[in-house]
Amino acid sequence: MERVTVLSPAKINLTLHVCGVSGGYHMIDSLVTTIGIYDEVTAQKRSDGRICVHMSGEGCEDIPPEANNAVRAAELFVRTFSTGGADITVRKHIPVGAGLGGSSADAAGALNALAALYGVDDDAVGDIADAVGSDTRYMLRGGWARLSGRGNVVTPVACTLSPWFVVLVPQGGVSAGQCYRLYDEMCKGAASSAGKEVSDYAGLCKGLYNALYLPAKALFADVGRALKDALTLSPAACMTGSGSAVFAMFESSERALSALKAYGGKFRAFAAGTCLPRIIKGDLHG
Repeated sequence: MERVTVLSPAKINLTLHVCGVSGGYHMIDSLVTTIGIYDEVTAQKRSDGRICVHMSGEGCEDIPPEANNAVRAAELFVRTFSTGGADITVRKHIPVGAGLGGSSADAAGALNALAALYGVDDDAVGDIADAVGSDTRYMLRGGWARLSGRGNVVTPVACTLSPWFVVLVPQGGVSAGQCYRLYDEMCKGAASSAGKEVSDYAGLCKGLYNALYLPAKALFADVGRALKDALTLSPAACMTGSGSAVFAMFESSERALSALKAYGGKFRAFAAGTCLPRIIKGDLHG
């Protein structure tokens, strides 16, 4: 196999509780799932050990290599497993700085592609993922899970629900670091209480929560405006991650697509259902 493409999906935080600080990191408890907005990550073998990454889409072209998690993940992979290098192309569709996990999706996509390309066991790349970003280990597999610790402790959740989402994305992101710092100031370091798992759609709707919403809205007023729009589409709406994206949740694709068609607000809007990463032999656009 000389070339592999991975469809690496975005994630949604259905709940996000801040449970204190340990070792300089905020501890969280978050129910998450991956959704069908994908970055396409293609890796092609090189005969040397070099990693060359080209990114396009969503305004990512100017991200410097030292700040690019796909570059960091791929270089760590080559050093760890002493493999050849790769030319990696990332076609971004996940909005940047929106709390949808795009940077972690790119790193996870690069690791998944290189593991398939060089025959490395999937489970062996988890430590590399942890070194790159807090939720990158989760993004390797996606699906329903509970994230704890700093987001690096992944507990799969058996869930038969398949909700759909209309995601609204303001033009501009929220810095996660600034959002957590403002959370500490606004909430005086208080921890929020995590809820229990739910097994029905009504319970899932009732449990939607994000402890970072108020600081995110204070940093970027369009977060609040986007959530107001989302609530006109569905009473089940919330912010994901540290923003700026928000979502309205629906029980079926038909209702989500109908809401997307009816939406007349100013924000970019996407409809997507739950999904998992996909590995494709050969170039998707080949």
